Amino acid sequence: MARREIFAGNWKMYKTHQEALDLAQGIRAWTTTGIGNREVIIFPPAPYAKAVAELCRGSRIDVGMQNMHFEQEGAFTGEVSPPMVRDCGCRYVLIGHSERRHVFGETDDDVNKKVIAAFKSDIEPVVCVGELLEEREKGLTNEVLRRQVEKAFTGIGAGRMKKVIIAYEPVWAIGTGKVATPETAEEAHGYIRKVVKNLYAADTADSLPILYGGSVKPDNIAGLFCMANIDGVLVGGASLKVDSFLEIIRVK
Repeated sequence: MARREIFAGNWKMYKTHQEALDLAQGIRAWTTTGIGNREVIIFPPAPYAKAVAELCRGSRIDVGMQNMHFEQEGAFTGEVSPPMVRDCGCRYVLIGHSERRHVFGETDDDVNKKVIAAFKSDIEPVVCVGELLEEREKGLTNEVLRRQVEKAFTGIGAGRMKKVIIAYEPVWAIGTGKVATPETAEEAHGYIRKVVKNLYAADTADSLPILYGGSVKPDNIAGLFCMANIDGVLVGGASLKVDSFLEIIRVK
């Protein structure tokens, strides 16, 4: 089954307002042709999401928010609500990124609440899962992935899974310069697809786009993207420069 090919850039806490606009404009200018049916999503910092979304309107680029709260509104200083995400023109939201889990202490329950909240506000979730180095070394990778996937989609019907993207990001390979070998990543992606199949059905699992994230660069994208279960990538640092991000998007 042909699946969506998705190339996403997570800008994290980088770029000023003008730098964000310049980067988005540069990506937009070079994604008008030459990328086939590939989808491009960028996740700018929250203060610039609306401006970037407006700049990208009518282009091949979709815009997402890096995080959001699961409540519609309330006394949650510093947080971004689902209606705010929509009001900024964002189609997507990152949920459960490893930095949210392991730096800010978000739990599997938090991830599930955010997935449910995203669907309630017609926002498409990009759900991140992945293991710590110590978990991999103890042979717990599959156990961690199964738990995270099962918990993230508790209460989510099969119909809604058509709007889900999963990103596998081994925590030990994010921002470290280390990258999972294509074979290691493929094994994890295949297992995630198996978990989704057990939760729903084969057709749901077969159509689900699963991205790889973890020190993706122009010099390692080809080996990753040729794997059968890797449908694209979630790029960090290499998405902060137009040329490196475009080289990744245009991988053969």
